Amino acid sequence: MKRKLYSGLLPLIVLAALCLPFSLYAADAQRGLSQGQILYVPAYSDIYIGDSERPFQLTITLSLRNIDPKYQITIESVNYYETRGKFLKSYVDHPVTLEALETLRFVIPEKDKSGGSGANFIVVWKSDKMVNPPIIESVMIGSRSQQGISFASRGQELIPHD
Repeated sequence: MKRKLYSGLLPLIVLAALCLPFSLYAADAQRGLSQGQILYVPAYSDIYIGDSERPFQLTITLSLRNIDPKYQITIESVNYYETRGKFLKSYVDHPVTLEALETLRFVIPEKDKSGGSGANFIVVWKSDKMVNPPIIESVMIGSRSQQGISFASRGQELIPHD
């Protein structure tokens, strides 16, 4: 009786062993781990104040933070676009590796008005391991006379179209 019970379990054990890597991957995805993303990051090189909608120029800092405590990630591209979606500049000429907990930043000076109020970045990153996705955000700051403005926008993952 025991022999028959064990022989009946063997196919189930083999099937479970074959499915294990897929179930671990699904569990990683459910926990929010990833091997790469394309992110849209809103930015503002100016905002408008007052009833006359006067432009208020801002400095933009794009911050890319690898928050994974164990593994590195690779920044594949960082592209900057203006309000109407026209490409302005690429900030990465070749892939850049960010070690665990390392941060990379790019600054667009206040005097650079090219992006406008609808400026944005498209950031592409990847990893050869399942990692905690990085925090990628833009931080805007400006001051005039005795008035100062600062705020941040966090990146949003884009889902590629077929």
